[in-house]
Amino acid sequence: MKVSGNIVGVEYAIRDLVLAARKVEESGVTVDYLNVGDPLQYGFRTPENVVDAFVKAAKTGYNYYAPSEGLPELRQEIAKKERRKKLDTDSDRILITNGISEALDMLCAAILDQGDEVLLPGPHYPPYAAYVRIHGGVPVEFAVDIFTGKPDMEDLRSKITPRTVAICIISPSNPTGMTFSQKSLQDIVDVAGEYGLYVMCDEIYDRIIYEKKFNGIGSVSGDSPVIVLNGFSKVHLMTGWRLGYIAFGGSPDLEPLQQAIQQLARIRIATSMPAQHAAIESLRGPQGYVDKLVSDLGRRRDIMVRRLNEMPNISCPQVQGAFYAFPRILDNPYRDDHQFILELLKSQGVLTVHGSGFGRYGKDHFRLVFLPPPDILESAMDKIETFVTKPPV
Repeated sequence: MKVSGNIVGVEYAIRDLVLAARKVEESGVTVDYLNVGDPLQYGFRTPENVVDAFVKAAKTGYNYYAPSEGLPELRQEIAKKERRKKLDTDSDRILITNGISEALDMLCAAILDQGDEVLLPGPHYPPYAAYVRIHGGVPVEFAVDIFTGKPDMEDLRSKITPRTVAICIISPSNPTGMTFSQKSLQDIVDVAGEYGLYVMCDEIYDRIIYEKKFNGIGSVSGDSPVIVLNGFSKVHLMTGWRLGYIAFGGSPDLEPLQQAIQQLARIRIATSMPAQHAAIESLRGPQGYVDKLVSDLGRRRDIMVRRLNEMPNISCPQVQGAFYAFPRILDNPYRDDHQFILELLKSQGVLTVHGSGFGRYGKDHFRLVFLPPPDILESAMDKIETFVTKPPV
């Protein structure tokens, strides 16, 4: 029976590798999972006031379909947040989605015809390329310096063609933990304006920032067609609640696209009503837990980056945001980075993700999350050090 050609080759390396880990566990080996960026799987918890708001909404009877665009109160709170980050938006230009994944799906459906191209930062989060392909488009990677987070603007310009329709940015980056400087954001917005391209910026980790100040793309967007994707999974510790949003900037060029996205939102009905009530509380309620989250993650980051850089043939840049490290494998004794992480899993029981799973610019790297408690991280680092120190048999 027929399967769409647009689906062939679609991969999600982060979760695909879990099957290999389960086989290792079946052999009696305990696996340290350093592959999935979900804080709630590593001991972090959704704030109690947010859980209470969900329960109260459900018990009060808010269990019916929400408006397709999202609850007005939630959209107002999100607009306030995005305006604080300098994005020219308002509640009428906010649309609530089932996570950023649905937001990306809708955007690709609305802007892509067969053969259209979308520029993605290399390396990048795999669903970006996947959704582009699913909707008949072609993902095209441009180079980003893994150690500084600076995009190669000459490379980006060289890859713009008559079929290019959008540039995507992920800042802070998954998988590298790098952030785009204000100048880099301005350079990209300027190029997009020159060629008439959409700019889609994923800012899901916007408050998980360490030493540097976060630069939101809204501060440089002007009247360019900038679209921000964000949500409640990471900062708000609500991964399983599946709530995201699209925030359209103030450019009048975005009006036809926004109307198309709103139509798609009606087709899929709505997002969870109780979860939206909880999201309102997550924005209005106490925010001290975010500072604690960032402080706890900062200590974990320091452990991982230090330990990785002490290992032979491993070079790891400092992490500016999010909760990922993306070290480079120097003088890899294995066939490629994919074999490297599989051998690490089999011999030491540590599950990471191969860098090439994040696009061709991730080659010769691997990604780890530093979400587990410090003692587990130290143990996992010991195992990785043993692996890279001991030559393969």
